[in-house]
Amino acid sequence: MDFNSWASLPAAFYDQAARLADRNFLWTKVGGTYRPTTWREAERATTDLARGLRDLGLKPGQKVVLLSENRPEWLIADVAIMTAGGVSVPAYTTSTTSDHRHILTDSGAVGAIVSSKALAGRLLPAAVEAPDCQWVIAMENVDSNGSGGNGSESIALHLWADVLAKGAASSLDAASMLTPIKRRDTACFIYTSGTGGAPKGVMLSHGAILCNCMGAHHLLEQLGLRDEVFLSFLPLSHAYEHTAGQFFPVSIGAEIYYCAGVEHLLTNLAEAKPTIMTAVPRLYENMYQRILLGVEKQGGLKQKLFNLALRLGQMKYRNPGSLSLLERVQDTLVDKLVRDKMRARFGGRLKAMVSGGAALNPEIGIFFTALGLPVLQGYGQTESAPVISANPPNRVKMETVGPPLKGVEVKIAEDGEILVRGELVMQGYWRKEGATAKALRDGWLHTGDIGEIDDDGYLKITDRKKDILVLTGGDNVSPARIEGFLTLQPEIHQAMVFGDKRPHLVSLIVPEEAFVTEFAKSAGVAAKLSELSENGDFRTAISKVVDRVNLGLSNLEKVRRFAIAAEPFTVENEMMTPTLKIRRHRIIEAYGQILRDLY
Repeated sequence: MDFNSWASLPAAFYDQAARLADRNFLWTKVGGTYRPTTWREAERATTDLARGLRDLGLKPGQKVVLLSENRPEWLIADVAIMTAGGVSVPAYTTSTTSDHRHILTDSGAVGAIVSSKALAGRLLPAAVEAPDCQWVIAMENVDSNGSGGNGSESIALHLWADVLAKGAASSLDAASMLTPIKRRDTACFIYTSGTGGAPKGVMLSHGAILCNCMGAHHLLEQLGLRDEVFLSFLPLSHAYEHTAGQFFPVSIGAEIYYCAGVEHLLTNLAEAKPTIMTAVPRLYENMYQRILLGVEKQGGLKQKLFNLALRLGQMKYRNPGSLSLLERVQDTLVDKLVRDKMRARFGGRLKAMVSGGAALNPEIGIFFTALGLPVLQGYGQTESAPVISANPPNRVKMETVGPPLKGVEVKIAEDGEILVRGELVMQGYWRKEGATAKALRDGWLHTGDIGEIDDDGYLKITDRKKDILVLTGGDNVSPARIEGFLTLQPEIHQAMVFGDKRPHLVSLIVPEEAFVTEFAKSAGVAAKLSELSENGDFRTAISKVVDRVNLGLSNLEKVRRFAIAAEPFTVENEMMTPTLKIRRHRIIEAYGQILRDLY
């Protein structure tokens, strides 16, 4: 497969559609059952929409915001915008009207595509106020009167089906639209999810994402890539899913199933039976906790067999070939009795689970690998389209994020910062010349992450440059590392460590819901964090957990005191990004005084 031969992302899509034609491509739930869209059908809809966008006046280089849940129309709209010469600007389904107003205005979008009535309710008021937005296309009838409501009478509102019908009547062919598009042209603006402030529009070229696809193919081809199946459930508005869950599957001719929602993930895994899965560490952490809790509840022989499978699997990972004859016999037995059942819960066909978007605790990666579900930890950021490195399936070093992908150069600056160069690097931040000049210097992307490269060429991330806490004694401490140990505990759901320019560390803790419920029931009190935070017995229970974690930490890393949050960190309260990373600045805004009072 020659990734360099494709001049654009739509060119890759149309090549695969011509090759695969009537094979199933996109799967979505209709009436509770997965129904397919073939490559030919997707190609036809994409071409019709691209023609329809041209009919609406979309010119090359103009921006179109795309707001939708993960569904076949998302991919069709994304590729159609690019086919028509436009720049796709994905938006998060969790965004508020204010968020949409910022992106529509900042990007200068001339139009928007929205899926449902609920999402249109937040988008349309922003579109009306955005100075450049002229029209909105709705995948569904967003208002029974056809007006769209919300003051949208002042903006042209079109139905998806009508735009496609108009496009179908056009004689404009896809090839003539594709010809002018080059790899260096901007394909999309991916707005950063904003862990440290207002989102910035990252400009990614067609070549940047194709470079990522090439690197992923080179990395995973040893798995025997053929007839692959993906389950798309992370937000497609995020660079990780946009590349790894959409354009990489397109580039290898894979099928994509769309998850009906994270709450349906386990059910959809069993139905879709994916061969490759991409997810963020928080999802693996949640599954880890659920699996351990379930095994503990079962107890007896099942728990003993599970623990044996885990122990033997961990031994094989850490020291291949170390099992004795008896242990090899036991391992074969538990592979059938334990690991086969675990694999079946994930569909039964997984070749690899890829972790990205944030740091994964190595112990969690080893846990799943030991149970027959190999985890490949990778690393990247929106500014690199997004994947920079990943562990190869044949030689995983879980404490690292693997070697750089094919076509990617990485070096470590004198201060330890990771620098990246290659076609994958962004073109810059839209309308942010100062930020662009700071991030891109002498052809190198300054990632803001601190790391090192080992003797095998594997990259290890040691911290986020701007998140390093500097204690009053001058010592540097990684909050993410300590937070990882805290959230591994079954009693702790989330944690944020605090202590910059302080003598020692403190933490804000969100206890695990099951632990809260169980404690409240046994104590005869209400299961409310706001009340339990003042309950002496509850605080003692959490304190014992923190003490347990502190035993494995250096004196500098120990958490000396803690506070209990009034509620979990969520996307809705803006304390987490849509990809489930904590927003430190938001949490400190809400709990800063409580944390400072701990000193």
